[in-house]
Amino acid sequence: MSDRTGDRQAENGKGAGGSGRVLVAGATGGLGTRIVRALAACGAPVRVLVRPGTPLVRTEPLRRLGLEVVAVDLHHAATVTPACADVACVVSALNGLADTILDAQTVLLDAAAAAGVPRFIPSDFALDFTRTPPGRNRNLDLRRDFHARLDRAPIRATSVLNGAFLDMLTGEMPLIQFGLRRVLSFGDPDQPLDFTAMDDIAAYTARAALDPETPRILRIAGEVTTARGLAQAASEATGQPFTVLRLGGPGLLTPMIALARAFAPGRDQVFPAWQGMQYLRDMFEGRGKLAPLDNDRYPGLAWTGVRDVLGRR
Repeated sequence: MSDRTGDRQAENGKGAGGSGRVLVAGATGGLGTRIVRALAACGAPVRVLVRPGTPLVRTEPLRRLGLEVVAVDLHHAATVTPACADVACVVSALNGLADTILDAQTVLLDAAAAAGVPRFIPSDFALDFTRTPPGRNRNLDLRRDFHARLDRAPIRATSVLNGAFLDMLTGEMPLIQFGLRRVLSFGDPDQPLDFTAMDDIAAYTARAALDPETPRILRIAGEVTTARGLAQAASEATGQPFTVLRLGGPGLLTPMIALARAFAPGRDQVFPAWQGMQYLRDMFEGRGKLAPLDNDRYPGLAWTGVRDVLGRR
C-alpha cells in the first residue's frame, strides 16, 4: 500500500470516528500483536486493551511502539465503555472459548456501541463458517453464535476470513508429514485449500480497520493450493520428494474426531487435536472455501506463499 493510500484511509477514519483511532483487544496474542504493529506502520493512532495485571514484559513492547495501553476487565462493560471513547474502529483479536468469544467479546461489542464507535471487526479470522453447517466445528460455532449478536448491534461490522493460518503448516497442522515425506489428503487431493500467513492477515486487517467503506465480509487467501500442490511445494523447499497419501474421504475424520474427543477431550483447550480435525474436515469437504477473494482491495500488499513458509522451516 502506498503512503498516499494509507493517508487517505487515515483521513477517512478520522471522518468516521473523530480521531481515526483504532482500538484493539487481544493485542498481546500472536495475531493481535501483528495487527497493532501493522496499524502503527500505517501511522494510525492505536489504543490497546489489556487485562489488569498483565506483566510489563508484554505491555512494554506495545508502549515502545507508541501505542496507548489501557487495562480493563472485559467482563465488566462499565470499565470498557470509557476505553472506547473517540475510537473509529474496534478490532477484536481475542482468542478463546465461549467465555471469551461470546462473553468478553459481547461486552466489548456493547461497550463500543454505547460509546458510539461506528465500526467493529470481530475475531473471526478463519475459513468461511458462513457456509458450513452448525454443530460440526466447535470454534466456528462460537463465531457463528457471536455473529447473531453482532448483526443485532447498532454498529457496522466487517469480518476478515482467511482460511487456515499458513504458519501452522510447519507445526500444529499435521498435513505435511516431514519425516515421512508425505502430505495427507482426506478425499480429493486436488480440492482447493485456503491458507494465509498471520503477518499478511494482520497487514490486511490494519488496512480494513482504516477503511470506513468495508463490506460485511472480506475474504482473503495468501495462497490457494491443494494437497498435491503442498507436496510439490514441500519437495521444492526441502529438495526431497514428497508424495500425497490419501487416507480416505473427509468422512473418515468424523469417527476420528469422536475418538479424539472421547480419549483426549481437551474441553478447556482452544485448539485440541480433535478441533484441528474439524477444521480439516471442513477444508477437504470444500464447505469453508473462500470465494470470491478480496485480496486486491488494498494494492501493494505482498502475499506469502506456501513455498516461502516451508523454505524457512
